[in-house]
Parts: sequence; C-alpha cells; structure tokens
Amino acid sequence: MRIALPAAISAAAIAACDPAAVVTDLGGETMGTRWSVRAVLPAGLGASAVHAAVVARLDAIVAEMSHWLPTSLLSRFNRAAAGSAMVLPPDFADVMARGLAIAAATGGAFDPAIGRLVDLWGFGPVLVASAPDAAALDAARAASGWRRLGWSAGDRRLSQPGGVALDLSGIAKGFAVDAVAATLARLGVVHALVEIGGELVGRGVRPDGQPWWVDLEAPPGMDVAPLRIALHGLAVATSGDYRRGGHTIDPRTGRSTDNGVVSVSVIAADALSADAWATALTVLGPDAGRALAAGQGVAARIVVEGGDETLTPALEAMLAD
Repeated sequence: MRIALPAAISAAAIAACDPAAVVTDLGGETMGTRWSVRAVLPAGLGASAVHAAVVARLDAIVAEMSHWLPTSLLSRFNRAAAGSAMVLPPDFADVMARGLAIAAATGGAFDPAIGRLVDLWGFGPVLVASAPDAAALDAARAASGWRRLGWSAGDRRLSQPGGVALDLSGIAKGFAVDAVAATLARLGVVHALVEIGGELVGRGVRPDGQPWWVDLEAPPGMDVAPLRIALHGLAVATSGDYRRGGHTIDPRTGRSTDNGVVSVSVIAADALSADAWATALTVLGPDAGRALAAGQGVAARIVVEGGDETLTPALEAMLAD
C-alpha cells in the first residue's frame, strides 16, 4: 500500500484530540450529489445545529453559483445583456478570481466560461436530442471563453460581453467542500472530514490521533496500485469520465476529451484547487498534463486507458518511504 502524507502533522491537533471522543456523522443532498461530514463536536454543540449550518452554507452557494437553478446569480449573469456588469458577492467573486487564475495557468484547459458548450452537448439542465453539428459548435465556441470576460478584482465586477455563459461545475463543488470545512471551524470544530460527491478535505485528526485516511478510487476494471492519503490539512478531488460518461469538455475544441485519460486525482491544500486542477489535467492528457503539473507543483495521479498511471513529482514527494 502506497501512502501519501502531508509535510507535517500538527502537534496542536494531536494534543487537542480526545481518544474517548465520539465521531458524529451528518449528511444530505446538494449540487446533484450527496454531502457528508464526520466530525468531533465540541461540548455544547449539537448535531442539529451543525447540520443546519452546513445546509444553510450549501444552499447559499447553490443560490449564487448553480448552472442548473434558473434563479441563481450565475444564471442571471448568463442571461444578462451585452455590455452589462454585475458586482459579485464575496463567495462568487472568490471562485471567479481563482478560477480565472487557473484558466490562465492552464492555457484554458480549465475554463469557467463554457456554459454554452455544456448546454449544447446536453450536459446542463436541458437535455438535447442529438450531438451538435459543426456550425453550432463553432458558434458556441466563438461566444465562449474566459478571455472574453471582463473582471475587476478590486470591486468584484464581472462584465458580460454578450452571450458568455458561466459553468462552474469544475470548481464550485470544491469551493463548497472548503466552505463547509470553514463553517465547521467557525463553530469550533477542530477535527473533521468533509465530502461532497467524492471530493474531500480533512482537518485535524481522528480521536485515535490518526489522520483521516482516504483510499483513492481505482477506475472499474483497472488494476491500479492502491494509494492511501492522509487527509490532514489536505484535500483531494478526482475527475473521471468513467463516473458519468464523456462529460469532460475540452474548452479548446468544444468537444469531449479523447486523450486516453480515464481518471485524474489531485491532492492540494484546498478542495477548490484540487477540483479545478483535476479537470484541467484531464483535458490536457497524460503527457501535457504531467508536464504542466510538474511545473506548477501539482500533486496528481493520472490513470490512462489500460490501467497505466503517472504520478507527478509533487505526489511522489509525498509518498512515505
């Protein structure tokens, strides 16, 4: 068993753990999937209060950034007239700023402005009867792309040039995982494991002093060597079309990826980064993806057809001797 470890285990977290503590399990539905929290609750903090706080936080994120909810702020931006602008609330602004930075770093392999392409292929809220023709694809690509957006970080202002549709499905779920972890911390929860749809972040340790151990999923039918991660101050996200079929769109072509990549898992300090980088490396393919990840210090496992895998240097450095 290969084991990936953080750079250090917090002595304060170990000192704060109680071997007799009880782990509380909470869960529910959000963003078309399920969320779960495993946490050691401090004295005086009830499970119902934590559950309510998590649900409220997630509902607020959906109300701002859902591509599926017609009343969301994102949907309103997508329908906005050319030349208009919207001042984004802090959460939405944070996701856009960081998403645009990752788009620039990946040469557009991750792109938060491909909503029209997503809808054209029927991967959004409206099903389509058939694949788009070349003319429809060209028109959607011409109207899409992060470079067309006008973004002013200072006043959180996002400008609509006309026809650009945001889709944050490759980053918002990771942000939501981080947001739930931050909500727990504000409630005084030191030790917790948060998951939304297979994307996880671990804070603190379990009552026995061990980190939150997570085994990376192997794509079905592939003999990939097991990899266990100590989620202590770390997050992990996996992008893989084996879960839902060919739903990953290459923003550069407007078509589903066809580069042999089956699964990409990224370990990072936060789930937003892991989420977006997993999407980008899936689009880039095994060679270009590994090269970019190596240059950016991204810890990733890339699995290709046939079951072969590539570990980036940053992930290799995390493996226990």
